[in-house]
Formats: sequence, C-alpha cells, structure tokens
Amino acid sequence: MKLTEKIKASWSPHPLYMFEFFPPRTDQGFENLIARISRLCALNPLAISVTWGAGGSTRERSLDLAGLTQTEYGVDTLLHLTCTNMELGMVEDVLRTAKERGIQNILALRGDPPRGEEEWIAVDPRFKHATDLVKFIRSSPEFASHFCIGVAAYPDGHSESTLDEDAELAFLKDKVDAGADFIVTQLFYDVDRFLKWLKKVREKGITVPVIAGIMPIQTYGSFARLIKLCGIRVPQDIMDDLAPISHDDQLVKDYGVKLAVDTIQRLTKESDVAAVHFYTLNLEKSVQRVLELLQWTGVPAPNHNKLIAETPGNTIHPPPETDKSNFLVTPSSATNSATLGLANIPPTEEAGRGELNNAATWDDFPNGRFGDFKSPAFGNQDPWGGPAIVRSDVLSWGHPKSLEDLTQLFLDHLHSKISTTPFSPTPLSPESLMILTHLERLTKRGWWTVGSQPAVDGVSSADEVLGWGPRAGYVFQKGFVEFFCDKDDIDAIERRVEEKGRGWVHWFAGNFDGECRGNVPEDGRNAVTWGVFPGQEIAQTTIIEKESFLSWKEEAFSIWSDWASFYRPGSEERQVLEKVRDERWLVSIVHHDYKDPEALWTFLFGEET
Repeated sequence: MKLTEKIKASWSPHPLYMFEFFPPRTDQGFENLIARISRLCALNPLAISVTWGAGGSTRERSLDLAGLTQTEYGVDTLLHLTCTNMELGMVEDVLRTAKERGIQNILALRGDPPRGEEEWIAVDPRFKHATDLVKFIRSSPEFASHFCIGVAAYPDGHSESTLDEDAELAFLKDKVDAGADFIVTQLFYDVDRFLKWLKKVREKGITVPVIAGIMPIQTYGSFARLIKLCGIRVPQDIMDDLAPISHDDQLVKDYGVKLAVDTIQRLTKESDVAAVHFYTLNLEKSVQRVLELLQWTGVPAPNHNKLIAETPGNTIHPPPETDKSNFLVTPSSATNSATLGLANIPPTEEAGRGELNNAATWDDFPNGRFGDFKSPAFGNQDPWGGPAIVRSDVLSWGHPKSLEDLTQLFLDHLHSKISTTPFSPTPLSPESLMILTHLERLTKRGWWTVGSQPAVDGVSSADEVLGWGPRAGYVFQKGFVEFFCDKDDIDAIERRVEEKGRGWVHWFAGNFDGECRGNVPEDGRNAVTWGVFPGQEIAQTTIIEKESFLSWKEEAFSIWSDWASFYRPGSEERQVLEKVRDERWLVSIVHHDYKDPEALWTFLFGEET
C-alpha cells in the first residue's frame, strides 16, 4: 500500500512510525537482520525503510531485503534509490524489479559516488539530482501510477551544500512540485530548530506529509561519528549531558532513549509531523524501548518511571568483589576457535530463555570496529555508504607529500595536536593514553597505528576509562594493536610470531590487492573484549576473526582512496596517498595473555623493552 494512503487512512492519535535498516555486510548479519525485522514488525510499523548504497553498491542486498520484508512479512517497504553515479539503465531495472516484488514506495535521493571514487565512468546523464528521478518516475507510463515517491530534507542543512536555508527550501519545493508525495527528514537533535524549519516548509506552500528522522543515540562513538558525517547540529546542553557519561555505553544508551522520547513528545504536541522515521543502525532494543515509553505499542514499558526520572551522574553502588582467577587463558585454549571456552554463537530466542530481550540485545554494545560479524549492525561506520572523510578534516591534516609527513600526522594525533585522523574520527581516548608510549614507538618506526587497546583483567564496568555496558559487572580486554607497515615488516612479524609467539599471539595482515596472511585458523574467532554482568550471558563485544578483519581491511584502504581524491590527479599529495594505499599492509595483532599488561608490547619490541 502507498504510504500516503496509509497515513491518510490512519486513525492513530499519535504519529505513525517506521524503521530504517541497511543491508548488512555479511550473510550471517543478513540472516539475523531478517529475524530482527520480524520481531519489530510485531510493533505494527507504518513501513520498513531499506537504504541504498552509493552508486548502487548494495543493489542486490537492498532489493533482496526490501523484497523479503514486502512479500514474506507483508510489511510495506520504502526502498531508497539514488540516481547519480548509477550505471546506465540501472534506475529502470531497479524500479522494474521493485514493482515486480510488490514494492510501491520509493525514497528518491541524489546519492554520492561510491566510496573511494570521484565518479563512475558509466553515469546515466538523465539523472543529476533527486528531482530528475522524481520527474522520471512521474512521467513514465510504466511507473507513474504504481509508485508513491518520497524525498529527503535536511533541517540542519545538507552536509555538502553551500546553499542557505531559503535556497535549500526552494530545491525541496522543486522536488515536491515534480511529483513527490511525502518528505523524510535527516536525523536531528535540535528540536527548536526543526520546528522553525518545519514552519518555513509550510510557509513555502509545501503541504505533503513530513516524516521526522529520529536516531536514538546508541554509543557515544557512533553518535559523534554520524553527526559529523551528516553535519548535524547538536544543542550544547545535550553535549554537556553526554560528556560525563560518554565512557558508559549503558548510560549513553539510556540517555539516547530518553532524549528520543522527549523529542517525539514535543513533535507530537507542537507540529504536524505525520510519522517518525527511526534510524535504527540495525539495532532493535532502543527503538523498542522508545515506543514502549511513549506507550504506542500497547505493551507496558518496563521501569518507565525509573528511566524517565534518571539523570546522568547518579551514584551506583559497586558490586561485591568476586574471584576472577578462573578467567586465565592458557596458550592451548588461546588457539581454539571458542575463546575462553565460551559459545561464540550469539544468543537467540531458541538458545536463550525465550525472551525477546535476549535476541534483541546480544549485540547492543558494539565496541569499536570489530564487533561480531554475525550481527546485523556489524560494520556500520557509515550505513548510507557515503564518503568516510569530510573536507574540514582534510584541511586540518595539512598536505602530506612524503611518508615522513604521514608519520608526523599520526604522531600529532597521539600528542593531541590534531583531533582526528582519517582512521580516528575523534581525539585520542583516555584508554589509549594508558599505552601512549608504546603507540609512539610504533608510529616513529613508520608503523602508523590506527587501532589499539590495553590488556585489562576484570576492571569494574563502571570504570570511567575502561568500563562499558551495564553497571555492577566486570570487563576484560586482550591487548591488540592495528597499524600500517611495509611488506618487509610483514615478513619480519611473521617470523617473530613463529619464533617467539609460543601460541599466545594471533595476527592478520592484508593489502589493497586482496592478499591476506596470518596464523588464525580458518574458523578461529578471537574475543578480545568481553564483559561479565549479573544475570546475563557473557557479552563479547569485540571479536576479531578473518571475515571481520577482511571487511575492515576493505574499508581501511578505501579511506586512503577517499583521502587521495581530495587532491588533484598528479599532485604530490595524491601520489603519496595512493602509493601508500597500493603498497602498505594493514596488520592486526592480538596477545592472549590479558593478565600481563605488557605482554603484547614485550612481544613486539623484544629486547628493546
């Protein structure tokens, strides 16, 4: 059914709601997302929204996912479709396939080049803007009457636009006048600004339904990254609230739920938004909690009064001390695929206690880029497939023209002289300061570090630096480090692991050409971050295995391409960045003795320590 018809026919006393998902990177993630969507469909959403990767990069997975939700679950689906940088004829093919699968709703977007590319050679010249796609569908005898068309709007302004608000509103009206039936907004956190923007939209004569984009904050890291990529303005009071709890994933998640509830309640009272579009990041529990707290699902909200009354900084009494000596990993067990002797398959409804909560939350705390590749949320650095780097950051990195310049850039980040690198979108974390001298030594070698963590043996989950997840628990970490280095260095590392590793060290290395080396068994999985919490199964939030490493490797080398694309062809900067991309290797090294905080570094530096 067309979304505008459903909105018009609704007798709901509150705005309707829909859930956005992106196609997972892995087959296991795709299968688990289908199960997740089926559970959320029980909440009776207006529709399921499925994203489309830049340049059609997720075409098959997007169509498969949209087709399943539409045909298998009978839930109306909104398929995103970009029009620029698409191969000739792809737009018609996608619309035809969508029509065959019963999909009636399209979100028409301009789109971006695929990551690491400035443009595609085969570009359909008919489509330069979303307006062109709207006009094409509306003028086509094959598609005009079948599709209900939505378009995007940006209450905080488009991250790549230099236009003022009036000019952007004029473009929005052009899209509506071309035949768009409804508007979906980019996520926002400044409600006052949104309400003023919506008033201007209506004053412009735009009367179609507006669906407001809401993204409950999941973790501080993902929040910081996405607001930067999307150019989202965040009120200072929200940033002030998050600052003291940014290290505590559970408190951040709770705050995100409460903030989303407050935002939606204001929209319900003070605007005519027709529906709420939840950016789920392929997670489910926060969205479910928001709807329960709003009392929109018919299901009583657990701890409703507790969550609404909570404020950041409440005192939590620590748990009694427990014996953690039984967590020691021996060299023989470290080589097993079941690290720590724990089951590595995430809990499901069948495997757990029959609770929705169990299947809904096993991947609730994705810690760093190495989450569980079976998770639907795995690899969500940018779920819309856009560029990983913004121009303002490039300017702050200077103009690297040599390997020495690059080494200095990474050192400047370690010394807090610059707040970001292409691989680290935030300043150096307090956790990294614990191993700063080791990271400096590696970087001075020309081994540019892009990820690391210290070994941790049972620190309180409430610890301000190392803690994560629910309070009253304990967290553990194996030391690991990631860096870029030359092939000769890879050969030396391989020899050292064979001669000195003694079963305690696992490693991967890969390059731009697709080569991969290492000593992890084909089905081996290294849980390098895990938490033990009262009344819960052990949570393994950072798991490094071949599939997750290869996925990260692909993204890491595309970042070098993205960075190089900011400089003109033939320039010294572009040549050095592309040379690094083509010749260097990405390395990930884990030491399993987490009870010795110096074990990894003693192994790497040998007699130098």
